[in-house]
Amino acid sequence: MGHVPGGLAGPRDPRIPEDLENMSAGYTPGVPRLGIPAIQSSDASMGITNPGYRPDDKGATAFPSLIALGASFNPQLVREGGEAIAREARIRGFNVQLAGGCNLARDPRNGRNFEYFSEDPYLSAVLAAEQVNGIQSQGVVSTLKHYTLNCNETNRHWLDALIDPVAHRESDLLTFQIAIERSQPGSIMSGYNKINGEYAGGNRHLLNDVLKDAWGYKGWVMSDWGATLGWEFALNGLDQESGAQADRVMWGKEPFTSDLKEAYTSGKLPKERLSDMVRRILRSLFAVGADNWGSAPPVDMDRHDAVALEGARQGIVLLKNDGVLPLASDAPLKIAVIGGYAQQGVISGTGSGAVSPVGGFAGVIKIGGAGVMGKHRNLFLFAPSPLEELKKAFPKAQFDFDPGYTPAEAALTAKRCDVVIAFGIRVEGEGFDSVDLSLPWGQDAVIDAVATANPNTIVVVETGNPVSMPWRDKVRAILEAWYPGQSGARAIADVLAGRVNPSGRLPITFPESLAQTPRPELPGLGTPWGSAVTIDYNEGAEIGYRWFAKKGAKPMFAFGHGLSYTTFEYSDLKVSGGETVTASFDVKNVGKHAGADVPQLYLTDAAGEKRMRLLGFERVTLEPGENRRITLGADPRLLARFDGEVGKWSIAEGAHQVAIGKSAADLVLRGDTYLSARQFGV
Repeated sequence: MGHVPGGLAGPRDPRIPEDLENMSAGYTPGVPRLGIPAIQSSDASMGITNPGYRPDDKGATAFPSLIALGASFNPQLVREGGEAIAREARIRGFNVQLAGGCNLARDPRNGRNFEYFSEDPYLSAVLAAEQVNGIQSQGVVSTLKHYTLNCNETNRHWLDALIDPVAHRESDLLTFQIAIERSQPGSIMSGYNKINGEYAGGNRHLLNDVLKDAWGYKGWVMSDWGATLGWEFALNGLDQESGAQADRVMWGKEPFTSDLKEAYTSGKLPKERLSDMVRRILRSLFAVGADNWGSAPPVDMDRHDAVALEGARQGIVLLKNDGVLPLASDAPLKIAVIGGYAQQGVISGTGSGAVSPVGGFAGVIKIGGAGVMGKHRNLFLFAPSPLEELKKAFPKAQFDFDPGYTPAEAALTAKRCDVVIAFGIRVEGEGFDSVDLSLPWGQDAVIDAVATANPNTIVVVETGNPVSMPWRDKVRAILEAWYPGQSGARAIADVLAGRVNPSGRLPITFPESLAQTPRPELPGLGTPWGSAVTIDYNEGAEIGYRWFAKKGAKPMFAFGHGLSYTTFEYSDLKVSGGETVTASFDVKNVGKHAGADVPQLYLTDAAGEKRMRLLGFERVTLEPGENRRITLGADPRLLARFDGEVGKWSIAEGAHQVAIGKSAADLVLRGDTYLSARQFGV
């Protein structure tokens, strides 16, 4: 059982030692005489969090959001971020990191999508695995979370996620399966929600039959904080109740204290099961070396800042460019900077993953809301500000700032300048879903007025999700910067000035409107906190770009889309079969600038069945005129259907058509190969 130091569950728990200096998400006492360390955990999606428990902590590196790192399509960069997070964890005594966000972005309104990598199972699995690998390489246990279908935040404790079991295996569960195989995380965190009527933390089929038996997972399953409803969850596969005090707040009891002890004493909980729970936890601690740390290695915060900066740079997606970018850095321009608190900082998502940076926030604006997360819903601003960094990037320019409070005032500022850089922001976070895809506080009207007054307008959006952009035809360029972390302002300025060639690709589809999505109306929105909600994920495995392909719909911006200041061409595709599909092709930089491209391999047809699947990708950096041969091989499960009757994957006999694309909607080269029918795996 893990204890919460305070915060969401109230004051400091008296069971936690008074001399424990570093506290965060949870604490479980060790057994010193047996060499078993205490378990000390912290949230770590975007860096080491400090939810008010460590007043002497000087701050941690605030890395870009996971969806920003997802846009990088760069597994090595994600691993480096994981290594840095773990190094900062060790100097604080944290040996378990609640990282590895592995949920799929099924709904563009989900308030927590910024803590996940993408809408695609393969991309999400590869990147989540590398974050885990990076963390565990430093002797710190990492979780993968939240197992599974924790895909909306509205009344998440009472949400029943319905899905066809086969579609579940081909989507969210496949994401976890591939990520586990690639990283062997020490722990899996279950979700708050139900899946087909059973709570995730006590779902015998998903925890025992699938995770532990079929997949052979050796680590331990912990609950989310406040997600253990009864001691019986131990029988069904849950190994640790996390944040017991949060369960007391939510459900009026701590099931893994006296209830579990009584169940063991009475024989309801077998000794073998209790031993298995303990063994799994100890095995994971010992496997990564968390039991034998010694002194923590020194932390190079400048190096970590460089990793954060590179993540922000590679995550920025240039969505539109009518030739206005990059701006001339040595020109005597008059530049209007409008809105988005650009004079203060870049924003962050809210909730348990929010990081307090070194030096503190540039600003904190209380927003509030219903439920236990309402008091933690804030607009956080990281210094330095975009305005400050833009002044450095354009030393000969004159700047005019307007806060964007009213369309009329912003338009007056726009008229008197050569170019406008307008910022649009949306605060998203844990415990809340968005009602729509608009920018809040009238920002869409401000941007529209600014673009009408000065067509030479560039828009930078800082969000954790797609937004609607009703003004997009009026502006000349659009950058999606996501929540870019503590170095985000510099990264934005670097891209606008051409010091960095944008290379991000969308890890999530931007729809024209919610009418294009599987659920134009999100169940539960507007109901009181504590209401039961049922969401039917009837799109099944056809998530995001797969859904758009199935429906023949054209999104505003497709999955995988992202522009560059140079041009890449693909040629000479060769496709071979066998156990899987392998594709080789040439990528050439035919432009005038060095840049990075992300060619993507898609399945488009499987033996006569139209089916869109990302099979592979590779980020490649090329100088002007440079050509490189790329070879991508597919995980065969991405070519197959899961056969629920026999519990195996089945590839259909016949021609399998694939394509190399610049995005899911821009397929450049096509080929096919014959595959024989076969069943394999579990």
